[in-house]
Amino acid sequence: MREISTATLATRHEITPKLGYLLVLGAAFIWVVPFLWMIVAAFRPGAYGAIGMASILPDYIPTLANFAEAWASADFPRQTLNSAIIAFGILAVQMVTITLAGFAFARLEFPGKRVLFYVFLLQLMLAPVVLIVPNLQMIAKLGLYDTLLGVMAPYFASAFGTFLMRQAFNDIPRELEDAAMLDGANWWQRIRFIYVPLARPAFIAFGIVSVTSHWNEFIWPLMVINSPENRPLTVGLSAFTRGQEGAQAWGVIAAGTLFVIAPLAIGFLGFQRRFVNSFVSSGIK
Repeated sequence: MREISTATLATRHEITPKLGYLLVLGAAFIWVVPFLWMIVAAFRPGAYGAIGMASILPDYIPTLANFAEAWASADFPRQTLNSAIIAFGILAVQMVTITLAGFAFARLEFPGKRVLFYVFLLQLMLAPVVLIVPNLQMIAKLGLYDTLLGVMAPYFASAFGTFLMRQAFNDIPRELEDAAMLDGANWWQRIRFIYVPLARPAFIAFGIVSVTSHWNEFIWPLMVINSPENRPLTVGLSAFTRGQEGAQAWGVIAAGTLFVIAPLAIGFLGFQRRFVNSFVSSGIK
């Protein structure tokens, strides 16, 4: 009986990982099918019509006509620049705010620190849609409506980033800071030369999350931006898609969508290993 039980357990241990791999492959296939269709449709000639566009098989001679038409139909260079300004502008300010806030909650002692930290984390429990109306009212009062700064301002502070930096700074041995204090280093020098270099994986991981999130943000820029010249890629793609849907130009829409996702896709492919190592080192799952 013991031999049978051992064999049964060994068989289960062999089947369980294989079943997990199959489930992951199935989920990956479901996720990648729309992406594959988009690539196939972007290079498919328009003469195939809407029915032909539904096929995921590349049974045609590839053409760049859809890309040329999409490029001529929307101001993708300007919209890409606007998205880059928004995403990296937010990240630049966030790096300062989350570093200072994370250091304060990790290393400084002041009355009500724990309560204030928990109150600060309540932002993580709020759905972004709930804050749209009050944020829009405040942006209008500040005179930032229909500006890129108006899109960026509500994101300058990040509860997630503060929490991540607090955890990263807590993992750094306090003895390093004590040694720096004995050498006469002030609080800013301790942050600059001890905490920031040692917490670099956490900074990189947060930067990836922040840039990706704000590059793909749609609802808030749609509410704030009115002028076509200030539209980011997501809002510009929406307007571009509405203009093409009437003609059922799905190949042109697919080509325009590739223009939007190309910067992030190229960045991920180029720095894939560094991205993964940063998430592993920072402990983000």
